[in-house]
Amino acid sequence: MTKIKFGTDGWRAIIAEDYTIENVRRVAEGTARWMKKQGAGQAVIGHDTRFGGELFAETTARVFGAFGFKVKLAKGFVSTPMVSLGVVKTGSALGVVITASHNPPSYSGYKLKSRLGGPMIPAQVAEVEAEVPEKPTVELVSLEEMEAKGLLEYVDLESLYIEHVRAGFDLEAIRKSGIRIGYDAMYGAGQNAMRRLFPDATLLHCAYNPSFMGQAPEPIHRNLQEFSQLIKDSGNIDIGLANDGDADRIGMYDGEGNFVDSHHILLLLLLYMRGYKKQNGKVVITFSVTEKMKALAEHYGLEYVVTPIGFKYIAEIMAEEDVIVGGEESGGLAVKGHIPERDGIWIGLTILEFMAKTGKSLQELIQEVYGLVGPFSYDRDDLHLTEEKKQAIIRKCEERALPAFGKYQVESVEDIDGYKFYFGGGRWVMIRPSGTEPVLRVYAQGPDAEEVRAILDATHETLLG
Repeated sequence: MTKIKFGTDGWRAIIAEDYTIENVRRVAEGTARWMKKQGAGQAVIGHDTRFGGELFAETTARVFGAFGFKVKLAKGFVSTPMVSLGVVKTGSALGVVITASHNPPSYSGYKLKSRLGGPMIPAQVAEVEAEVPEKPTVELVSLEEMEAKGLLEYVDLESLYIEHVRAGFDLEAIRKSGIRIGYDAMYGAGQNAMRRLFPDATLLHCAYNPSFMGQAPEPIHRNLQEFSQLIKDSGNIDIGLANDGDADRIGMYDGEGNFVDSHHILLLLLLYMRGYKKQNGKVVITFSVTEKMKALAEHYGLEYVVTPIGFKYIAEIMAEEDVIVGGEESGGLAVKGHIPERDGIWIGLTILEFMAKTGKSLQELIQEVYGLVGPFSYDRDDLHLTEEKKQAIIRKCEERALPAFGKYQVESVEDIDGYKFYFGGGRWVMIRPSGTEPVLRVYAQGPDAEEVRAILDATHETLLG
């Protein structure tokens, strides 16, 4: 019996190893038992472009049907935000997305969405986890039987989402601005929606390919080299947008093919939402995000909150309080006026509208940010280590046994979630084990890309010898 454990964002496992029909049935049954205790009656279920997505989504639906719950099942692949929005629009109790988000193609997963349209809060996830049986105990109901009983309805979540987008943005202004858009779907679930919204965009990897060509669909620069080169070579793309496998994360490029990381996007969002649109609310950021966000929040007189890693912590605050911008380093970002959910397409549209309304290029807007908080650079390395080595490094961090990384002397340490070592002058390195993969993440910030690389190299040398 495999112990089902939900990580930073849902349960994830390797397909055909631990991610099997039997284990999906167990997780679905745990979810249904929890729903029964809550007196819930309806769920929305969808899947992304991963291998077996339809099969696993239908399996989940059939378990819910065995419990007598009504299911609204997406036809074809959809993004995670489409499911989250669907939960809200249909008045459902929860949503399930069969996705492993940005993880390698060998993985699949199971995300839980709350009735508010964001990640289920950690306390409720723990309750669901506690309900998962050691083996399936209910007989599956057929989809045909569910339809006959009125327990199954197929829904077009993508069209529902696009209608919501059209109501939320000045798409006409974006189209008339002449901004030339490039889009890399990374073979993920955002491809059809972006094709429908911007038929003239330059598209890359907008095909159904569950193998993702062997590439983890995480929209970070090292995974987007082909897209970056396309922008550089074409000379006719002003902004490049990329989404992960379930399109809730975003990566971005300027018109010269330079990667714009999540820290810079968050700063741009706050500049637009507060500086231009004059909106109010808290700024909520995970621990790995640049402290430049704090400087900009203070500049605008806004309250600033730092959470552990994981968008679910941001969503929990967004569900209860007025939040203007929220986000994490890994590309999961959210803004006021939408569901409390990270949404890669929505964030891309927000930046496109910002450019259209101001007539400024992405580079010019970034310079405007630098004028307020100063320039900086950032990067992240992922170290694939043995569990023994990883734990030895974490122990050193816990014991504060790392007074320096090469020439970089540690001035202070924070440990909200992982360990952030400050060197002064806006320089820091952060060390944290991934919550979804067997990886140790090393993040760094400095005044420019060259020094960030020097900080990361010094950290590797110190940690690995």
